[in-house]
Amino acid sequence: MDIRFFAHATEDENKVVEAAQHILPADHLDEIMFERSTLRGHHGNPITLFETRINKKELMEAILANIASGLGELDKETLLQEINLHTEGGNLYVRLDKQAAFEGEVKLCTADPIHLRVRFKKTRIEDVIEACRQMGMVP
Repeated sequence: MDIRFFAHATEDENKVVEAAQHILPADHLDEIMFERSTLRGHHGNPITLFETRINKKELMEAILANIASGLGELDKETLLQEINLHTEGGNLYVRLDKQAAFEGEVKLCTADPIHLRVRFKKTRIEDVIEACRQMGMVP
């Protein structure tokens, strides 16, 4: 699993990291460290990229369970209906609302999100859907 998000020049980096931590299980926060890279935007503005890779199966399952428990039924249904737009080669791509996460909510979004890429061993979309059902990510 890869998690990445951006902090723009107008945002407080600590608050952006805090927002991302709200989608993670509280009892595992000390296991998740974000690497920080400085980038330049289109107009030369500074952007900070935060990213991490999670390889421990138990930790990935805990993160996905936390996200699934916070996602509303409408978002789960939307994810299922649009699953073809969120999968490729056994990868599930999910974008979560960074602003909502700061408030402790888990919502899907497209603009300025927290990006998640979950890699599955099986690449068939049916297998990805079934795994998502088992985790509670989709109905």
